[in-house]
Amino acid sequence: MENAQDASFGTMLSPIRAGRRTLRNRIIMGSMHTRLETEPDGIAKQIAFYAERARGEAAILVTGGFSPNAEGIFDPEGPRIDDLEEAMQLRPICEAVQAEGSLICAQLLHAGRYAKIEGCVAPSPIRSPINRFTPREMTDADIQRTIADFAAAAANAQAAGFDGVEIMGSEGYLLNEFTVTHTNRREDDWGGSAENRHRFPVDVVRAVRDRCGPDFLIIYRISAADLVENGAPQDEIAALARKIEAAGADILNTGIGWHEARVPTIAYPVPRGAWRRAAANVKAAVSIPVVASNRINTPELAEEILASGDADMISMARPFLADPHFVRKVREGRANEINTCIACNQACLDFIFSDRPVSCLVNPRAGRETEFRDTPAETPRKVAVVGGGAAGMAAAAEAARLGHDVTLFEAGDRLGGQLTLARAAPGKDEFDETLRYYSGQMQKRGVKLRLGQRAGADDLQGFDHVVIATGVTPRIPDLPGVDHPSVATYAEILSGARVAGETVVVMGAGGIGHDVAEFLVTDPAEAHDIPAFCETWGVDATFSAPGGLAGDPLAPRPAQRKVLMLQRKTSKAGAGLGVSTGWILRNALRKHGVEALGGVVYEGIDDAGLHILVDGAAKVIAADTIVLCTGQEPERALAEELAARGVTVTMIGGAKEAAELDALRAIDEGVRLAQAL
Repeated sequence: MENAQDASFGTMLSPIRAGRRTLRNRIIMGSMHTRLETEPDGIAKQIAFYAERARGEAAILVTGGFSPNAEGIFDPEGPRIDDLEEAMQLRPICEAVQAEGSLICAQLLHAGRYAKIEGCVAPSPIRSPINRFTPREMTDADIQRTIADFAAAAANAQAAGFDGVEIMGSEGYLLNEFTVTHTNRREDDWGGSAENRHRFPVDVVRAVRDRCGPDFLIIYRISAADLVENGAPQDEIAALARKIEAAGADILNTGIGWHEARVPTIAYPVPRGAWRRAAANVKAAVSIPVVASNRINTPELAEEILASGDADMISMARPFLADPHFVRKVREGRANEINTCIACNQACLDFIFSDRPVSCLVNPRAGRETEFRDTPAETPRKVAVVGGGAAGMAAAAEAARLGHDVTLFEAGDRLGGQLTLARAAPGKDEFDETLRYYSGQMQKRGVKLRLGQRAGADDLQGFDHVVIATGVTPRIPDLPGVDHPSVATYAEILSGARVAGETVVVMGAGGIGHDVAEFLVTDPAEAHDIPAFCETWGVDATFSAPGGLAGDPLAPRPAQRKVLMLQRKTSKAGAGLGVSTGWILRNALRKHGVEALGGVVYEGIDDAGLHILVDGAAKVIAADTIVLCTGQEPERALAEELAARGVTVTMIGGAKEAAELDALRAIDEGVRLAQAL
């Protein structure tokens, strides 16, 4: 019997016909590179990863990309599916997913000029700005062979037990490269007119259909907005969509933006649902199901997009890292228990780009399913957790889930710790979802909260285990005049306790310094309001212009203040930021007129301003406000007092090691500690 919660997600939970298959709901787990295949016991880890998400009731799971041949691998270790014997080793993954009631499709991805290998190929010999290798121009014979390779790869996937394939035709990979003049300068039958530029991907779809028969599911991922100069206009995208449908595709999934685009597409500065209009444009052109994707992370938004008619299905990738049981929780009326993806990219994309297997900041189990247990503790213990930040909440929630009797002490009047500061940066209020999730889990599991109580050693008597998660405090440098009225800590600025003046100097250009600078110069609407975001980044909100662009993504924008960032290091400001988000932050600050100066020696602060030395020359920088982003100190006073009394404690998070505001490490340590109790 359907409960009241189900009714509000009726479209999302309803079946849909795709080709000759009926899907159990409208949600696809989108493709993600996981690098699990490079791990010892890679097949076992992939079985655990995909089966967990099938238990969570996604209708279709799409794997990370498999190359159809040697030239198309993304990097030298990239997975391929051109060898039947190797493909057959994937059968247990398919069987595990299908046993849980989901379908599984292998993504076929030829990286084209993005392949980080000698001898990469492309329609024209134009090097990508994100790859040091210049591609070789494909001959007619190369193209015909590659079409056959796609068909053979699909047949291998079919033999291995996959229900279908997703053919990757977006994000600037090979098929997408053929469709636009940005990368296709050919003058033969594969270039020039739109008809010729579309021929390669259309022939690939037709070849796969001919080889695999009518029952095999074919998803084509079409670029609904290239977000690069000389990208496809809307009329060409619609024409390609119709040709792909006619060639035999069952579903059109929409991709947004090339990897070299200067417009952010999936990180937290992008408003939720920012790209739904692009999917709606594709849907208007065809009669097969069309999938909306990118920055859709809640069931409420998914349902709203589906009910509006902008799309027939929703693809979510990283939200299934954050919570593999996303759909199941909705169906069971537990949507409020979903652990929401916050689009931070820290443990998914940033791990992948640094050759590590995928995981998730808010869910350390992701990609590591075989390392964690769900069985209750054999000997429940009485546990005290001191500190209600990310580490403390994660430890308390997980320990209680495993059957321990948990009390959490938090000196402040609310949970969150440093997350309540991090959330002030534009777009990072997604952390509110993390606070909601862990608060809800602690309530559900019976954690006793002691808010507004600064735990002392006497309060912790009688507990079997004491966890110190007291976090960090801002480091105050030993500098003459650091107590001047113009000086504020990052915590005072981000919390709203202090309001900065019109001219600001930020001391420190690490992650916190960048967050503070962005907080000071940008309008919060840029990360929440789709029209404001499009205007800021030069995006055509109708997605009808070539590439979906309406202007220069890096054009200057008005700033709320004049901000100068300083750092002692001589390296580029923000060098240590996340691989997938650092460029966004640096560009955003540049657009808003923020300047950075390195190699600075701080001399002192007085009424004239901040006195510094640069290259040995003395300089005074006048400022209304000087913000200290000069690091953190671990808060260990209680831990030291307990140690003096002979009480054994475990420190986690910032109390253990003060390094930026590292929620990724904090949550991982909290969950793992609870597992080890």
